[in-house]
Amino acid sequence: MRTMADELVHYEIARGVARITLDSPHNRNALSAQLRRELRAHLGAAVEDESVRVIVLDHTGPVFCAGMDLKEAGGASAADQGVNEFPAILEQIWTSPKPVVAKLAGPARAGGVGIVAAADIAVAAADATFAFTEVRIGVVPAIISVTVLPRLLPRAAHELFLTGEKFDAERAVQIGLINSAVPAERLDAEVDRYTGMLALGGPNALSATKAILRRERPSDMSSDFAEMLALSARYFASEEGQEGISAFAQKRPARWVPTD
Repeated sequence: MRTMADELVHYEIARGVARITLDSPHNRNALSAQLRRELRAHLGAAVEDESVRVIVLDHTGPVFCAGMDLKEAGGASAADQGVNEFPAILEQIWTSPKPVVAKLAGPARAGGVGIVAAADIAVAAADATFAFTEVRIGVVPAIISVTVLPRLLPRAAHELFLTGEKFDAERAVQIGLINSAVPAERLDAEVDRYTGMLALGGPNALSATKAILRRERPSDMSSDFAEMLALSARYFASEEGQEGISAFAQKRPARWVPTD
């Protein structure tokens, strides 16, 4: 029997709030196969439970989520890349009939930022940072673009997707990625403020309102994910992507970085 100590994602309910906590600090809460599997299961359980009114995505350790587990991605073919399962998680969050709040006490990178963007509301500690680091390891921020681009100002999207530059929580608010950046000691209170307001809404009314809000996105999400999944998996398995992943693991510049 699996114990809580064996889990990488924990699930608890209190006063109508389902808290789903990423607990894999040894690899910065990277999206490993086990973590993805448990996260999907808990999201499904929260949606199905009539007692749950709001879902909170939380984490242990200093990092919210570092994106895909690059150790698992190294050497894998396009068909075997873990990124293949990621769209289902983002779509679960985006289409959840119950409001989803992301709570970040620390940084989010790559796929972790995709999760933040998929949530309805995102609150971060002021010292949390963000980055779309994909291009720096020779891969493409394809899948997360489906949830991130509807949130971001276009100029900011071009700059940050192409440069991979790190930015802080204050800028994340300014460009539409998150709702609120507060001092770390106020983070729990800010999350409670949002969940308290969300719990005042009628469950059916909230679900219908979320459906209206999703209409802001004119294209079909499933089709977008299918197209972006093929692109993302191809680059993860490409010679350039594998070189970037190896360089990252070995803490060295990738071969394409100019040396002179």
